[in-house]
Amino acid sequence: MKEKDPVGEFLRKRGCPEHVVRGGLRGLAESWEEVVRSVEEGYGLGLDDYLNDMDGRQLLDETLAIAPAEVKKTCLKRIRQADSKMQKLVRPAGRCLWGDETARQEGWTLKKNWWYFSRPIEAGEDLLAEIEED
Repeated sequence: MKEKDPVGEFLRKRGCPEHVVRGGLRGLAESWEEVVRSVEEGYGLGLDDYLNDMDGRQLLDETLAIAPAEVKKTCLKRIRQADSKMQKLVRPAGRCLWGDETARQEGWTLKKNWWYFSRPIEAGEDLLAEIEED
């Protein structure tokens, strides 16, 4: 009998693409590490892409809450390292990048969901301009 996969079920219900569902928590952690690398190199994409990448970090946070202990344990160190690195590469945006209304509706806070309230220090002019004008 196949063991239940709470992370896969959660991702499927959220409407994630099949490759994300298959990758599970490990795949989300790897994606987050890639995002951190791209920010380290000077994020070259626009605000829509950046928000999509931060949504990936949010999804990672939500799946951590339901992941089986052994899977969580193997990923947690990597996630914490990537978070620590990312926090050195961003500065406060002064607001939620999705907007105050969305933050209120979702219950996001600067302390818990810092990725939505930060912007890269080094990024392309387009992204920085989009963040400043909103």
